[in-house]
Amino acid sequence: MSAAIITAVFIFTLATLAGAEVINKVPPTLHTPLMSGANAVSGIALIGAILVAGGRDLSTASILGFIAIVLATINVVGGFLVTDRMLQMFKKKAV
Repeated sequence: MSAAIITAVFIFTLATLAGAEVINKVPPTLHTPLMSGANAVSGIALIGAILVAGGRDLSTASILGFIAIVLATINVVGGFLVTDRMLQMFKKKAV
């Protein structure tokens, strides 16, 4: 294995462990607002995936870009649905 692959795997492993540690420390009251922010980041990833998948030739990058578009779209739509449902809990009910 080359040094670049070993370095990439090492960084990915550290990022995974750090992310899991940070997520486990988030209190439930902050979970939904933080997820709303994460949806905005997924929207940015969606734009990047559209740019990658927009090539004229069918390459590995185009296929991976299309998969990224599908997954980021599911994440963004699902996140906004959850956020909307959470906000509905705070609206006053009509009498």
